[in-house]
Amino acid sequence: MAKIFNVAAVCRPEQHYMVDISGRLEQIKQMVDAGQYFTINRARQYGKTTTLKALTKFLDKDYVAVNLDFQRMSYSDFRNEETFVMAFARELSYMLRWRKDIPEEILEKLEMLAEGNVKNLVLSVLFRYFNQWCQESKKKIVLMIDEVDSASNNQVFLDFLALLRVNYIDRDEVPTFHSVILAGVYDVKNLKRKLTAEAGHKAYSPWNNSPWNIAADFIVDMSFSVKDITGMLLEYESDHKTGMNVSQIAEMLYEYTSGYPFLVSRLCKLIDERISGSAEFQDKQAAWTRSGFLKAVHLLLKEKNTLFESLVNKLSDYPELRTMIYSLLFAGKAIPYTPLNPSIQIAEMFGFVKQSEDDAVISNRIFETILYDLFLSEELLNHKMYDAGLKDKTQFIQNGRLNMELVLEKFVTHFDDLYGDQDKTFYEDDGRRYFLLYLRPIINGSGNYYIEAETRNRERTDVVVDFGGEQLIVELKVFAPGALSIKVYENGKCVGQVRMPPSAGGEERY
Repeated sequence: MAKIFNVAAVCRPEQHYMVDISGRLEQIKQMVDAGQYFTINRARQYGKTTTLKALTKFLDKDYVAVNLDFQRMSYSDFRNEETFVMAFARELSYMLRWRKDIPEEILEKLEMLAEGNVKNLVLSVLFRYFNQWCQESKKKIVLMIDEVDSASNNQVFLDFLALLRVNYIDRDEVPTFHSVILAGVYDVKNLKRKLTAEAGHKAYSPWNNSPWNIAADFIVDMSFSVKDITGMLLEYESDHKTGMNVSQIAEMLYEYTSGYPFLVSRLCKLIDERISGSAEFQDKQAAWTRSGFLKAVHLLLKEKNTLFESLVNKLSDYPELRTMIYSLLFAGKAIPYTPLNPSIQIAEMFGFVKQSEDDAVISNRIFETILYDLFLSEELLNHKMYDAGLKDKTQFIQNGRLNMELVLEKFVTHFDDLYGDQDKTFYEDDGRRYFLLYLRPIINGSGNYYIEAETRNRERTDVVVDFGGEQLIVELKVFAPGALSIKVYENGKCVGQVRMPPSAGGEERY
């Protein structure tokens, strides 16, 4: 069976084109060897489940590695200790019954718990069986639990974690799991916020004695590097002989995604299955090019997927997050990266931002464009500048090329007609946003744009426009208090310039 790029569920090396994660697995194994208790918390669709599945096999030679998924348990399983113990024992016995290195007595006791054939179905009984199993096992036992977020609004879950902590602390006196790994989106700093936000959750929560104050830092980089992506593309190229420039495509994939696993794989899948064979790109050779890649970016930005929906939903759930993201995008504010800042914690946890030197920045170009489009779309229907761009759009496309110089001239004319009586601050703060509102209907359906992160600040913003296989750079720069200059660069040469307001003078500030 031919391999494909996978963006749904677990990736399997025999079925899917994957990056080589053996180095990451070795790093995690070193933490396991040290007997550490830790959490793997990353944003949605970041490869957590695939990593845990692969880690289970990777550890099997030296350990009894048990990988449970809390999504296999229903909400009713967490009603109380009795239902939780039965459900946990059921899932555990199911995972263990295929192994030949589990004491038969342990399997029998777990099955009795699962069926409710024990007088006291409480957590302490379950943990006594754990202790007995750890004592009798010839190999040390590693417990891994995936999707812990799905259970975290239940008090019984906290009680379970508290007992894990007690056993871990007493591991010199009590036989217990050698290492514990919990995986989910929420990290140890933010799970409390999720719990307190859940309706109906108990007020009691023993955070000072929680399992999190014994958790080791998990610093393994799970994003894909250019080298990782190159290795995956080389395997694909070996199978399909497209003649692609592997290093160029790998670099572009990284530039647009910053190595976010889902985004890398999704773009590759779009090129392979949607772009290749289309009217514009008739075969794989034509698709695996710069033009084919940019077309895939365009398709990705227009699709509705669970990752993008999750991003949007989080902006509604956390108003402070929305305010911070808006400031990052439109106000040109440099926000210092402060890990104790709750808004930055939330933004980083959900994948919105990352640390770049000392600042918090949007994680990647794809997310940035999605967020720009989202905020701008909320203004489109009733915005005169968008209407003007929509009305003018047909005159700017000439022989398949975008006449950006004419775009600038028309934009400044409309802006001056509509907002010429505004104060200086309006020109400086709103001019950039209104330019994007004017530009969007012009390139919509035929091109992409993104903001060059290194130049986005209160005095300068570079908008990079990909259209018709060409790339234009639009430089928006404050050149005097309350005044903006807009220049267009093509192949490094300035081919057009306007100023707002048209009467403004002064020198540009660099």
